[in-house]
Amino acid sequence: MESKQRHGCVTAWLILMIIANSITAISYLFMGDTISQNLPNAIPQPMMLGLAFLGIANLVFAIMLFQWKKWAFWGFVGTSILALAINLSIGLSVGASLFGLLGIAVLYGILQIKKDGVTAWENLE
Repeated sequence: MESKQRHGCVTAWLILMIIANSITAISYLFMGDTISQNLPNAIPQPMMLGLAFLGIANLVFAIMLFQWKKWAFWGFVGTSILALAINLSIGLSVGASLFGLLGIAVLYGILQIKKDGVTAWENLE
């Protein structure tokens, strides 16, 4: 049986996702007050914790995509929908809130990059 391989761009994107979601989760957990003060509307503490949880969940999903788990992609879809709801509830504009869904399209597109004629998406279990 051949081992699965992913294109270097897919690997780079997953690493970027791990770094970005780690920073996001840490920021919401430890610098939530600062973030809230720099926005037009204050973000309630429970919402900050919710956004931190979504960052942690996305970190886990990115790691699981490294392990070839397709359910992790659908986890990203779920957290993006939850983040959309949170963003709308805290008063972020519809356009800015919907912009977060772009990440799912980018991730799906990246997973379509082929290595030896096989996409990373096809290799997901």
